[in-house]
Amino acid sequence: MRAMSDEPKAEVHAELVAALVRYLERARTRGAIGPGHIAGHIDHALGFTRAAGVLLSGPTRLLDLGSGGGLPGLVLGVYFPELRVSLLEGRTERAARLDEAVRELGLIGRMSVIADRAEHAGRDATLRAHFDLVVARSFGPPGVTAECAAPFLRPGGTLVVSEPPARAGAPARWPPEGCAALGLEPQPRVPDDGPAFVVLRQVLVCPDRYPRRIGVPAKRPLF
Repeated sequence: MRAMSDEPKAEVHAELVAALVRYLERARTRGAIGPGHIAGHIDHALGFTRAAGVLLSGPTRLLDLGSGGGLPGLVLGVYFPELRVSLLEGRTERAARLDEAVRELGLIGRMSVIADRAEHAGRDATLRAHFDLVVARSFGPPGVTAECAAPFLRPGGTLVVSEPPARAGAPARWPPEGCAALGLEPQPRVPDDGPAFVVLRQVLVCPDRYPRRIGVPAKRPLF
């Protein structure tokens, strides 16, 4: 294995980055991403690579869980050409916008959009246990994110989730026993300049009973 650098690749052309910025600005105007400078959103997206730590040898398959306006998956696909990125988005209009962005940025072939709910896509035999890395930014509470992400990860794969700053005395957001039910094992939090990241390893295959039916993880979270 080799280290995943958080620095832009030499192959990333200024024109491609400029086109990415234009798309993200449009997405912010539509409300698909939050307020703030686009440079800050890009920097935060690149923080997922620092948390992930390593790339496996050869192309790494990455799933952006609930991609929304394309953060962080679209950014990572632009900055790291070795990644094979799938953007999962259950809202039809946003999925269509993401598909337009992939075409506009010339990323067809190494990036695709999955217009589906995570609970349904997680039972697709072509997607289940298929990914090396799953990333999630503002997808949902920990129990919902974990249940919807784990089915996509191969054993040995990694889940990286953007987290709010830790609060002293607050209950554990990612209890080991709850994560273990999904085959996940929490790792130490990764501090960053801003929100932290939690890293979980898929140590065992996610049990077949997960994910539960559409809407159930949110109504009855595992933890």
